[in-house]
Order: sequence, then structure tokens, then C-alpha cells
Amino acid sequence: MARPLRVEFEHAVYHAIARGNERAAIFRDDADRRWLLSDLDRVVERYGWICHAYCLMGNHFHLLIETPNANLSIGMRQLNGVYAARFNRRHDRVGHLFEGRFKAYLVEKDAYGLGVARYVVLNPVRARLCRHPSEWRWSSYRATAGLEPPHKLLTIDWLLDQLSRDRTRAHARYTAFVESALHDTPLPDPLGELYVGTQQFAGERHPPPPYSPEVNSRQQRATRPSLDQLFSSGSDDEIGVAVHRHGYRLAEVARHLRIHPSTVTRRLDVFEAAIRDVAEGRRSRPDP
Repeated sequence: MARPLRVEFEHAVYHAIARGNERAAIFRDDADRRWLLSDLDRVVERYGWICHAYCLMGNHFHLLIETPNANLSIGMRQLNGVYAARFNRRHDRVGHLFEGRFKAYLVEKDAYGLGVARYVVLNPVRARLCRHPSEWRWSSYRATAGLEPPHKLLTIDWLLDQLSRDRTRAHARYTAFVESALHDTPLPDPLGELYVGTQQFAGERHPPPPYSPEVNSRQQRATRPSLDQLFSSGSDDEIGVAVHRHGYRLAEVARHLRIHPSTVTRRLDVFEAAIRDVAEGRRSRPDP
């Protein structure tokens, strides 16, 4: 099964989601939620994370996390591992608590961060657990809205500064911003199941890795260059790069070049033969 691609760099911002195995509950009572926040607090301190928003539900939780030190994966492994062990001991159970790997969407902070934070705290409303996010104790909404002091793991300065430098005004604008989406919480579909942001953010700031069948194909498509970018002359080399490096299908290349798929196959054979010649030392040729 293809694995989710992880893009990590300093000061990246992520919408991270961890779900219970087979969608089972990961919180059976409020004590469990307090333990998760305690574990998250230690991870935030240990790994230098900045937590902009969070929401603990029944069978999953959401985080909006900034990682100054490019360490999302190691921190999430620590958080989920410690919490799962504690949960199993407390409830006398065995086995996996979380399903597979956690999900993490890379967020274009300045353009989309505030919207993702709103999406996170409106989860209980969407799930019909409450009518207003202020009624849900287990999210960052109440602190960001100025209704209670923030948990020490939470940093609200960046979100509020987007709305006003005056704290009273910022709290009021944040409340209005969230309430404007009480009955409709739009969030752009993540590009390639990986990026919440513009195509430019996905493609230019974080260029694609070489094509690999072990990485989710939709994530590859989100970051790879378009066929217009790859082709200037329609050469055999360009066909080889499109297919082998970036994972384009022969039919896609054929449509783009307006030639028959069998012609693409023959020209790809020529490219591959040349690569084999290079590997065997019979000719010199640059890598695709």
C-alpha cells in the first residue's frame, strides 16, 4: 500500500489528524482527554512545536502545529505512542489504539492558516456534539476567543494578530470569524491529499521528489510539474522523464503530444534502451 508522503522543513505548518483504529474511540472520558493534553504539552515543549489550535473529539483529534525544527513525524510518534500506552493501561486493553499513520496536511500558513484553525474548532459543531464551539471544553476555541486562559501548550498570538493587534478587538473578530461558518465550514480539498494552499505553494516551494510507486499517487500528482512544463520538443528524453521520474501514464503523454499511444511506447523503448546502454558503459548520456 502506498505510504503518505511526509514533507518536513523548518517552520512548516500542518493540520495533523490522528484517528482511532477502526474508528474506535480514543477518548472514553474527560480524564483521557486531560491525559492527551498533558502528553501534547510535553511534546510541544520537548520538540519546540508551536500549537496554534487543537480539538479533541471522540475517536480522533485535530492539531494545527508549526514545527520550527522540522520534526513533525518524530513528535507525533512520541505523542501517539505515549498516549496509546497510557490508554491501554488505564482501560486494561491491548492492541493498536490508532489507525496506521497519522494524517498531516501541509498548510500555507499566511493564506490558509486562519481558515484551518476555524475548521479545527468547528469539528464538534459539525459532529452535532454542541451548537456552538464555546460549549466544547476540549478545543482551543474558548482560549482563542478570550473566554478562558489558554492551556500552556497553546500559542494564540499568531492567529489573533491576523485579525487585530488590539487583543480585545482580535478576540471579537475571531469569534465573528468562527461564527460566520457555524453552518458551513468550507475548507479547500487538500491538493494531492497533502497541501492546503495554492498550487504555487505546493509546486514551487516544495518541488516534487522523484516518482516512486511507494508514495501515494495523488500526492505525487499534487507536486509534479505539468506536462506543459515537461515538454518543449517532445523528445524521447522528455517522454522518459515524464513517465519514469514523474509517473505520467502513457495515455496521458500521448494525449498531450497528440500522437498514438503505441508511438509513445516505441519512443519510450528507445529511451530505455539508451539508458541501458549507459548503465552497461556503451555510451554516455545524462540522467533523465
